[in-house]
Amino acid sequence: MTRGEGISAYVDPTPAQFAAFKALERGHPIEMLNLVRFKAEASYPEGHPLANAGLSGAEAYKNYGAESGPIFAGLGGKIVWRGGFETTLIGPADEAWDAVFVARYPDAHAFLAMVTNPDYQKAVVHRQAAVATSRLIRTKPGDSGATFG
Repeated sequence: MTRGEGISAYVDPTPAQFAAFKALERGHPIEMLNLVRFKAEASYPEGHPLANAGLSGAEAYKNYGAESGPIFAGLGGKIVWRGGFETTLIGPADEAWDAVFVARYPDAHAFLAMVTNPDYQKAVVHRQAAVATSRLIRTKPGDSGATFG
């Protein structure tokens, strides 16, 4: 099996997933675990200026970061951890990731402000063109410590 083969495409949240996100408490910091697998070649919608540019998924994702990053930072967001995927020890063997990081938001209001920002909505076309599949997992930061418990 080649890397990424067999992975289901999860690029955008379903309406039910987004409703569940919005139903959670909003007044505390949140951290979003991002697992992203890029397409070999970006697939922009027909008519988009980059539709036939021959960009890789990684290049399209860099465009997404360049355009969405200032919006994210302006709302108080920051990347608190980033790492390079090596292997899956426990979990589906066909899930391999090109980008793995944790984004922290001051609260869920900031995340919602970002995704509803008109400039962000223009930038997200790059993410949609770039991503073969992804996982976006909302977490509530907790105390860190020396043990697992």
